[in-house]
Amino acid sequence: MPKVTEVEVKEAIRKILEDKKAYKTSLNYAVNYCAAALSQSGHDLAVQCLYILNNISRWRNPEAKKVRAILKAFSKGL
Repeated sequence: MPKVTEVEVKEAIRKILEDKKAYKTSLNYAVNYCAAALSQSGHDLAVQCLYILNNISRWRNPEAKKVRAILKAFSKGL
């Protein structure tokens, strides 16, 4: 995957937040991490992506695979 920008990461995070079912499942922590990530940038955002990835392992959504790939690619820069 080519280099991922912060804009792409934040769009992916918004997809998690838009999934209303996420608020009623085991993704409660991920939702909080996502909300915090929207105000971060650079290294802090990359670290936050790791927290989000850890908490969306059970997230089932048509976009889940793409979102995980974006977050993983961005956090690899650490």
